[in-house]
Amino acid sequence: MATAVVVVVLLTVLLPRSLVERPRWPVPLIEGLLLLAVIIGDPGKIDRRSKVEHGLTIGLVTVLAVNSLWATAQLITELIRGGADVNSADSLLAAGAMVWVANCVAFGLLYWDLDSGGPAARAHGLPAHPDFAFPQQLDPGIAPPDWRPRFVDYLYLGFTNATAFSPTDAMPLTAWPKLVMTLQSGVSLLLLGLVIARAVNILK
Repeated sequence: MATAVVVVVLLTVLLPRSLVERPRWPVPLIEGLLLLAVIIGDPGKIDRRSKVEHGLTIGLVTVLAVNSLWATAQLITELIRGGADVNSADSLLAAGAMVWVANCVAFGLLYWDLDSGGPAARAHGLPAHPDFAFPQQLDPGIAPPDWRPRFVDYLYLGFTNATAFSPTDAMPLTAWPKLVMTLQSGVSLLLLGLVIARAVNILK
């Protein structure tokens, strides 16, 4: 999880200036401080049931998600208006890839942090009625008895939902994951469609 957060922070720093809040450093600094607080509060597997710790992780994931969506909105605005960063195919594709990856990771973190009460709650046992149903839960015979979803499972969910625009292996069971996955699919479809169309137009 910490590695994924660092990747998103680095992508934010590397984005063109027109796609990030000015000045550039406050948001990555806040994200880094929140990550540090989460690691200090629970340096193991994030399995301590603490309201403060859970609040910190929610705050971190919220900042990451909002910042990624902001960069997406800025890129779409630049594509519609036209700008220096979208008039070159190379810079456009690079910016589009960074924004898309940041969105995938941010949504993966969101699923990881909210599913079934969060990672600390899942560490103490999966609920009878989770928010997501993974294949290992639907068919326990294919997984070890103590299996539970890890961050990589939610990261995979974030990438496949952004690519296929629909659930692949993990099924959303409650209202909030259905709504959030709908939002992610819509954002990804709009972003990829506009970036690819613009890049093709430039290369003609």
